[in-house]
Amino acid sequence: MTEPVLVVSSLKKTFRKPFTGKKVEAVKGISFEVRSGEVFGFVGPNGAGKTTCIKMLTGLIFPTGGEATLLGERVPSPRAMARVGFLPENPYVYPYLSPREFVSLCGRLSGMRGKKLARRVEEVIARVGMTEAIDRPVRALSKGMGQRVGLAAALVHDPDLLILDEPMSGLDPVGRKDVRDLILEERARGKTVFFSTHILNDVEMLCDRVCILRRGEVVVSGPLRELLQSSSSRSEIAIANASDAVRKALADAGFELRQMPDVVVVESADYDETKRVLDVVHEHGAEVRSVSPKRETLEELFVRRAL
Repeated sequence: MTEPVLVVSSLKKTFRKPFTGKKVEAVKGISFEVRSGEVFGFVGPNGAGKTTCIKMLTGLIFPTGGEATLLGERVPSPRAMARVGFLPENPYVYPYLSPREFVSLCGRLSGMRGKKLARRVEEVIARVGMTEAIDRPVRALSKGMGQRVGLAAALVHDPDLLILDEPMSGLDPVGRKDVRDLILEERARGKTVFFSTHILNDVEMLCDRVCILRRGEVVVSGPLRELLQSSSSRSEIAIANASDAVRKALADAGFELRQMPDVVVVESADYDETKRVLDVVHEHGAEVRSVSPKRETLEELFVRRAL
């Protein structure tokens, strides 16, 4: 078991609406931890409190209650943030600078200087696929290219922990793949990545563990593989040579049939339903092509628990 690099304990944030002074609980005492060397997905619908939590972790706003530690330091901690690469949800990149100038500025703010900084700037800009636009004014770049520049700025000082708020925002499919590859490269180098996203396929492909928020509260948290194995009793039965009689018998038994090019697929919820389907198939002389356990997807888990 690796050591935690981020520990959140009963963290809360309450805002007051202007004019009315009414309290709004954006984050309601959430707790989770991120361990060294893992990719951690922070997921939730709009308004769940993800960005508010990230702003508290990075010291941009102060919590109302609870506490968090970042790389062993209690938040807010400038010393810990020196080892963190942060990409906000809507990164502001100075429009009159070029990517080279902006990333160099961020490197200097992190204490980097001279030839080492110059080499590192070119390296991280190449990693995010922006070499051809390295000296082009940022105001001339697309939103997705600006996102890449923000990511390069987060990487320039070789941080131990990456905190990325919606890192795939504004990126095309190629850009999303590039960011996914970069996240996996960072994990292979022993770095830790904590990122929030609405793109559940990316979480399922990348993450070791996940935390799902709803209305400022944690509804699911844990290793992704264990969470998605909880419905392993479900199965998909592929039936070949399915006659009209077989189809009618299955439909009368309450099963939904899905026609594929050469088979009919029936989904069963548990062992008893699987047995009922197989009995009907054998009774009518059809052929069972396969019986495959069906794992719940992250999207299904998200819809079931967070909406």
